[in-house]
Amino acid sequence: MTDLSVNLNKIALLRNSRGRNYPSVIDFAGKFIALGVQGITIHPRPDERHIKYADARDLKAFLAEHPQVELNIEGFPDEVFMALIEEVRPHQCTLVPDAVNQLTSDHGWDFHQQAKFITPLIAQINDWGVRSAAFLDPDTGQLELAARSGTNRIELYTESYAKAWGSDSQAQVLAGYRQVSQLASELGVGVNAGHDLDLNNLPDFLTIPNILEVSIGHALTVECIEHGMSKTVKRYLDNCRG
Repeated sequence: MTDLSVNLNKIALLRNSRGRNYPSVIDFAGKFIALGVQGITIHPRPDERHIKYADARDLKAFLAEHPQVELNIEGFPDEVFMALIEEVRPHQCTLVPDAVNQLTSDHGWDFHQQAKFITPLIAQINDWGVRSAAFLDPDTGQLELAARSGTNRIELYTESYAKAWGSDSQAQVLAGYRQVSQLASELGVGVNAGHDLDLNNLPDFLTIPNILEVSIGHALTVECIEHGMSKTVKRYLDNCRG
């Protein structure tokens, strides 16, 4: 079974657009948990345009009442982010190579160029008792280098799959993800996935074995508006159960 972690960034974006705590990130975390999700994901950015650093602290306290649900905090590991991880100690920390003003994540780490930077940070996260994950393109060469860094998991960046879904290239692109997932299993690295996965393309993606977690926010939020939360989350959980 694949765990479903719901990214709450879009809920926070709606809240921030009105200047008061509505919709509440905590309230929506509770709603999703009541519907059966296994995780909550947030991605604070330096400008706090959606998730705020305070939300991470509030969610950690709230999830203490829901020990079956994991908190995943993802983001670029600058000093402020790393201090947040040290303080909050989420279940999982996913490192993402975002630029300061980046609209959304659009590539994985380049371990050829960035291993010296990211490897000590992964070691620190592991020492804090937090499961580490590195955002990665579906590239076996990058995976092999990532495995040497000591990261517990990778999160496969699934944008290229989402773009190829339903086209003549879907099978070929999916085969590349399958190859990386298989190699990760052989190397003892867990595999998560996320970015532009939705109700339509997720079932085909999850024909890949050993996907431990999918993190979905943007599409899931839109689909909740269109179809309702209960129906949408149920469909996602059914897909994740296989």
